[in-house]
Parts: sequence; structure tokens; C-alpha cells
Amino acid sequence: MNQQIHINFPNAVSLTIKREDLIHPFVSGNKFRKLKYNLLQAKAENKETLLTFGGAFSNHIAAVAYAGKEQGFKTIGIIRGDELFDKIEENPTLKFAQENGMQFEFVSREAYRLKSETSFLEKLKDKFGDFYLVPEGGTNELAVKGCEEILTDEDADFNYVCCAVGTGGTISGLINSALPNQKILGFPALKGDFLTDEIRIFAKKDNWNLISDYHFGGYGKVNLELIEFINSFFEETKVPLDPIYTGKMVFGVIDLISKNYFPADSKILLIHTGGLQGISGMNIKLRQKKLPILKTND
Repeated sequence: MNQQIHINFPNAVSLTIKREDLIHPFVSGNKFRKLKYNLLQAKAENKETLLTFGGAFSNHIAAVAYAGKEQGFKTIGIIRGDELFDKIEENPTLKFAQENGMQFEFVSREAYRLKSETSFLEKLKDKFGDFYLVPEGGTNELAVKGCEEILTDEDADFNYVCCAVGTGGTISGLINSALPNQKILGFPALKGDFLTDEIRIFAKKDNWNLISDYHFGGYGKVNLELIEFINSFFEETKVPLDPIYTGKMVFGVIDLISKNYFPADSKILLIHTGGLQGISGMNIKLRQKKLPILKTND
């Protein structure tokens, strides 16, 4: 569902947000897109178990747990941080995933870095048996195929399509399905230049650019300015944003509009990739830091 944002922008720039977060109550946004064809493939291979990776407040972990339960799979989550094994009840994401049947394996951050190594995966197979591997963040060729379905015929008039970037799967799908008149802008949630190479693995066009000025210090980092922006945006539009991905992207786009980055009369489409389940965990941290909490529809 596309929702026009009624804010007076300079140069007659218009802003519309595609509410991918409304696709499914628990497997929302790009997680739904990324899992769609992977789950079909897992069934085609007669797999009974999904195994994947993620951090303490991972949208991906929550989505795989629920989607697996819904589709009849056992699910295993390899969680970064062995100190979390006795903190499940304190963590909204892990608690939700466990309640939906996910079995956890907590590993140290050092061990977690080996998640793509064949020897590490073989040890997991020895322990858990046969499984269908879903990469961290869900990005692979089948995930990109699903993300290519985000843009539809009703989006043909937009000049710019903007999205947050984590592992690069979502923006790759948008790049591949964009029309010749459309420019794809990605707003990385992480620091570093490695994402360009990751995206080029899957993207088939050169109609895109990464804007790396709005990560707010890196993955999972927030400050008072961002929190106040997200809450103000929600009050004005009734659209909730998550602070890890979409909030930073929307902040960046509106800041660029104010700096006349976009030509006059530009029509901009923002992709809301979901991730709202992470707000509960972030609000725990914000309370600990005595900062304002993020407002939601709840």
C-alpha cells in the first residue's frame, strides 16, 4: 500500500511511502519478500528444518521463527553472543522467536564470524542434522528474486526509489526491477564501503547509488536527534519507523530534500521494509540511557 506523505517540501518534491511493513503482522516488509522463495525451495528439497543466523534483536530471527512455524518447519537460530543464553526472557525478540518454536544455539562473537566457513557449517550439521540454510539477513539469489516483486506497475511514475540497506538483498531486487527512468538510492545502516561489492553480486544494473551519511555512528546506533525525528514523523504521518533501518533512511531523504539534492518536481518512493518488532528492544536500551522512547501504534 502506497501512502502519500503530506509535508510541504521545497521545489514541489513529493514523497510517498510504500507500506511493506503491512504485508504480514509478524513476517513483514523485506523479510516476507526474502523468505518467500527460500521457503518454497526448502519444501522442494523436502527439508524439515530451517537454520539461520542473527543478533539479539534481529528482525530476521523473529521472522524466520514465525514463518517456519506457520509453514511447518523446525527452526534453529545461531545467535551472536554467548552471554545471551540466560537472557531470553529479558529480550523481546528472542522471547518471541522461542515462543514460536525456534531452538537457539548461542555462540561467541569470535565463533560467529566463521558462520560462512564450511567447517563451521559442517559442525552445525553434525549437531542438528540436515537443514535448509538461510543466510544472515536472508540475502541470497532467491531473496533478491522476492525483493524484485516490491515494485509494481503503480510505482512507474516515481523518479527515485529509496530504501535502507543492511545485507544488500532488498536494494538488489529494487535495482533489478526498476524502470529506466528510476534511480535507486540506498541508505546503509552500517559503516564501511563493503556493501557496494555485496550488491554487485546480485544487481544487474548501474541505476543506483549508496548514500552513507546517515548511519548515525553505525549499526544499532541512535541518538536523541534520530529518536525525536522518528517520533515527530509518527505524530505527523501516523507511520511508525524503526530506528535501525527505515528511520535512518527517511531522516536521510528528508534531509537531502532540504538541501535541494533532488531536482524540482521529483517524485520519491520510500520503501518501508518493516523491522518494527525491534522497537521494543530498542526502547529497553533507551530507558536505560534515560532517553525518550520510540512511539508506535501500540
